[in-house]
Amino acid sequence: MDFDINKEKITIEKDGKDIECDILFTFDSEDTNKSYVGYTDNSIASNGRKNIYVSSYDPLNGPSKLENITDEKELAMIKDVLKEIDSSN
Repeated sequence: MDFDINKEKITIEKDGKDIECDILFTFDSEDTNKSYVGYTDNSIASNGRKNIYVSSYDPLNGPSKLENITDEKELAMIKDVLKEIDSSN
């Protein structure tokens, strides 16, 4: 997935279509030495909540490519971050 950050919006290409998403949060992790962006396309999941996606990116090379997160430890860390964000709202 390629993306462009424009303030609070991100445009991703999904299935050959450009989709504008709202950026919800960004954060850096010292444990992984990566930067992350959380975003939504405002679609609703079966549980009635918005779908939220998190991807990593390399800020040193510019925000030109989102990376999927597949590492179990990284996924667990992101899950904790999402829980923390949810509990603070």
